[in-house]
Amino acid sequence: MASPLDSGPFPAANSHHARLRVLCEHAEPCGGCPIIGLSYGEQLTLKRGRVVQSVSRYAALELLYTEPVIFADSVTEYRTRAKLIVAPGGKIGLYAKGGGHQIVDIPHCQVLSPSLARVTSLLRRIVSRDEERGGPLAPFDILGSGALRAVDLREVRDRPDGPARVLLTLVLQRSRTADLALLRVAAAELMAEETLLIGVAANFHEGEAPQILGNETVVLRGATSAPDRVGDSTHLATFGSFVQAHRDQAARVHRMLISALMGSKAGTRPRILDLYGGSGAIALSLATAGAEVKLVESFAPAVAQAKAAADMQHLQLEAECGDVAGTLRTLSQRGARFTAAVVNPPRRGMSPVARELLSRLEIDTIAYVSCDPDTLARDLDHFARLGFTTTHLRPLDMIPLTDEVETVAILRRSQVPRARVVYEDDDVLVVDKGPYEPTTPQGEYKSSLVVRVRKIQGAEEAVPVHRLDVGTSGLVLFARKPDMVARWSAAFAAATARKIYVVGVRGITPSKGAITRDLREDGVAHPARTRYRRLAVASGHSVLRVIPEQGRTHQIRRHLAAIGHAVLGDDRYGHAPTNRFFEERNGLDRTFMHCVRLECDHPITGARIIIEAPLPGDLRAVLERAGGPGTLRFLDHKNALGTASSLPPPPPDSHHDHGAPIDIQHANETGALPAVNLDPNDTGTLPAIILPDNDRSSRGF
Repeated sequence: MASPLDSGPFPAANSHHARLRVLCEHAEPCGGCPIIGLSYGEQLTLKRGRVVQSVSRYAALELLYTEPVIFADSVTEYRTRAKLIVAPGGKIGLYAKGGGHQIVDIPHCQVLSPSLARVTSLLRRIVSRDEERGGPLAPFDILGSGALRAVDLREVRDRPDGPARVLLTLVLQRSRTADLALLRVAAAELMAEETLLIGVAANFHEGEAPQILGNETVVLRGATSAPDRVGDSTHLATFGSFVQAHRDQAARVHRMLISALMGSKAGTRPRILDLYGGSGAIALSLATAGAEVKLVESFAPAVAQAKAAADMQHLQLEAECGDVAGTLRTLSQRGARFTAAVVNPPRRGMSPVARELLSRLEIDTIAYVSCDPDTLARDLDHFARLGFTTTHLRPLDMIPLTDEVETVAILRRSQVPRARVVYEDDDVLVVDKGPYEPTTPQGEYKSSLVVRVRKIQGAEEAVPVHRLDVGTSGLVLFARKPDMVARWSAAFAAATARKIYVVGVRGITPSKGAITRDLREDGVAHPARTRYRRLAVASGHSVLRVIPEQGRTHQIRRHLAAIGHAVLGDDRYGHAPTNRFFEERNGLDRTFMHCVRLECDHPITGARIIIEAPLPGDLRAVLERAGGPGTLRFLDHKNALGTASSLPPPPPDSHHDHGAPIDIQHANETGALPAVNLDPNDTGTLPAIILPDNDRSSRGF
């Protein structure tokens, strides 16, 4: 089968290229090139394996083929953008391996382009001098003085064979920077000594913010922007703006997108929506090829550069500054039509709302460019339920000597799939609900679980017996006919029925417990009790098995938040800083809740029904990233995350599944569950959390 990404052959790495090994004197302590010890062929195999592993977590993606990784012609001296940390002693480099904030000086780095290496060498000398004299470029010392925390270097070329030039951003601690005049003198000195420099700017770092770059940048001397050629198109580079690190590989991505999206009909001009467009590198390449492009980007200076570059080249490009989800909502309301869309989101991927709104547009093709295989697979799984599928993934080696991999996927509009059935009989069927989907229709969502269930033969009138929140995945039972609902609702209201959830919560809970607290609904307080058992701890947070004894609205979420252990990803009752951390670091973009098991007595036959659904791919990925593969192996070994099929009913004289790993003992079986009784008016207290540095881009440049 031909790949939708065909744009001319990309040759496989030859044997010499595959055997290539790069030697660097900084390799042992430096964290910038973590797989430098492998041959280049082994690196490509590892990168492809990352993509395959991420995709393999999702049943909906089981037929998706991952092509061999497109190798980079240049494995060394390729990096044209670098953010480097400055430290006392004249050090300019990266964080050391193993965490912490130890800086490794890297004067002989193998991956910096010659122009960036040359400018960095000059900076090393100037920083050392100013450290001795107390000058404006003295390095920041948390216990001493100095203001310079980092430098951001960007190489530009106005034509493919043109000379390299460098834009330099000095990242300074705002509280220690008072005199811009001194910085302007320093910038003039730098440009006088190094002819490669065409512009110097100051960026102001705020307090202890984890990100390297702050929100304010001031040009000190020279150019405010410069034309930069990538492939067949030119964009305007500016201080601190995003760009792919490998110029040649970025050009290959542009060629793939042009081939996939431009169409073959002579005389047609495709209209393409470019989301997360940055300063317009992709949008300008498509416009150069003849497309009419609308770019959406939230960073205003980048939008201005994209507009200026398009005007300079007389290209048909509309650039809008705005939030992607907000812009998509407006476009949907207007009934906007596009031939295709390109999305190139940050590492955390697209938000669920943005994915939902994009699927509503009159659009047939989506090109997804991703720098994170886990969030790519998560988003592709959601897009499949929204009616967009793909058959091939094409990964590229955008950052050689690291385990990072860029991947391009082309999605085509298809049918919204039927719900996946886990159990069925003449009366009911149980389906495995995915996240980001309401059980019944809601106005802001294009589809719903009940719509997909009614696509199943014999379930055209199906009605849910119970429901799950939009952000919760897992088992939902449907009656095939409306007149069967009352019978099965009574079965699940019986004392012998249980719904069991796997839940990730903030902090480390007691090993087991019961929360008894009235919950208000429509102004009336109702008794409610929730039992839990801790299964594992991952990165300082807990994975629980939870059983709500009633079915009050948001019972689990409200009860766990009340004892200071809010559900991770819960944007209503949860802890916002923890949620942001888990989204940025671990790709969690919804509540960490999954209904893993249903138990009840069949209302007609009396047989015990026990049905399970395994933890979905996105939550498995979060667990692996937060706690490492050992956490998943432990929980899988204990059969704690559910199986892929219903379990056989236990013998008549058994106490159902008493003592099984998936079970939590009833309180009256041992009397050992510590109860937490809370006043209904007491909202509980949330303990403080200290967030680690969330900007690791400097570890790998």
